[in-house]
Amino acid sequence: MSKVSDLAAKLRGLQIDKMVENDFFLTWDKTDDELAAVFAVADALRDLRERNISVRIFDSGLGISNFRDNSTRTRFSFASACNLLGLQVQDLDEGKSQIAHGETVRETANMISFMADVVGIRDDMYIGKGHTYQQEVAQALREGYADGVLEQKPTLVNLQCDIDHPTQTLADLNHVIHQFGGVENLRGKKVAMTWAYSPSYGKPLSVPQGVIGLFTRFGMDVVLAHPEGYDVMPEVEAVAKANAAQSGGSFTKTDDMKEAFRNADIVYPKSWASFAAMEQRTDLYAKGDFDGIGKLEQALLAENALHKDWTCSEEMMSLTKDSRALYLHCLPADITGVSCREGEVAASVFDRYRVPLYRQASFKPYIIAAMIFLAKVKDPAGALEALEQRGVERHTVF
Repeated sequence: MSKVSDLAAKLRGLQIDKMVENDFFLTWDKTDDELAAVFAVADALRDLRERNISVRIFDSGLGISNFRDNSTRTRFSFASACNLLGLQVQDLDEGKSQIAHGETVRETANMISFMADVVGIRDDMYIGKGHTYQQEVAQALREGYADGVLEQKPTLVNLQCDIDHPTQTLADLNHVIHQFGGVENLRGKKVAMTWAYSPSYGKPLSVPQGVIGLFTRFGMDVVLAHPEGYDVMPEVEAVAKANAAQSGGSFTKTDDMKEAFRNADIVYPKSWASFAAMEQRTDLYAKGDFDGIGKLEQALLAENALHKDWTCSEEMMSLTKDSRALYLHCLPADITGVSCREGEVAASVFDRYRVPLYRQASFKPYIIAAMIFLAKVKDPAGALEALEQRGVERHTVF
């Protein structure tokens, strides 16, 4: 049997009917079977492409991307995923739209989606705003389809919001699964999700929240480490605790980076702003208080500077299991002596893990493609087998 046949057989044993014509907001909204399906389809799509077999399931159609924050990896991963499946990407540039003239979310959602099959949105900067906005767009699309305005209901994919970054953390976990030789080998592995110093402020909470909300589902011992005051959303911590209790893993917190790194199998040192600071910034932007925003930024930069010892150094890595834990980062990392004077990670550590980090990032296009595939194909196992049997070459090799 081929790898695709094996993965198709696995898919047939999963309860995933509810994924069809559905959206992807938060990983903890999905069942274990649904997450397993994302990994299986992503691996199958990657295997087919590596063998030069086309996986285009669309003859035409649009993938709409709306990035309300800057992006490199996720933007190109979304474009790659859409193109892989046969969709053309069109960016929504809100500065060139009628949104500035009072066009409503409901109207915009419908106007951009006449021939769209998927809408991907990144809205991660303001607490209480991003996830809500994505839900509003999805509801407008459902209504447009029900009213007969849209010929198909576009699937909404969360490309990062204020709560979660599912395409990132699922790519991270797929990388981890491959590194450790299977999902069954993750149980009991220690994961250190730690804050790290950055000379910038206001980095979103969604990556650390996404990691603790996802990795705790697989029987892993997840430690969230940060200096006092750099808390994440309490409701996400509650999700992590519940997941750990159900999976047989654990979720703990510490204000000691060394404690988190000690005997860790996986480390994920990354900077983020505190939940309280992000709430305050959201309020200031809502009031248009740009003077207040400037003062908050300076205060937070000064607070960050008190914790420059929170960095992924060679000394810190020596505390990990066998001194060779798997280092993860969503990129770009603040690299000491390279991208900044002092930052999240030592240059020697980053250089040693550069290839694994790039490999980690390479899983994201396939994760996004799998989300779209599962939302649009009623029989994903049969569809994957049909693509393999059809065997259309993605390109001709001369």
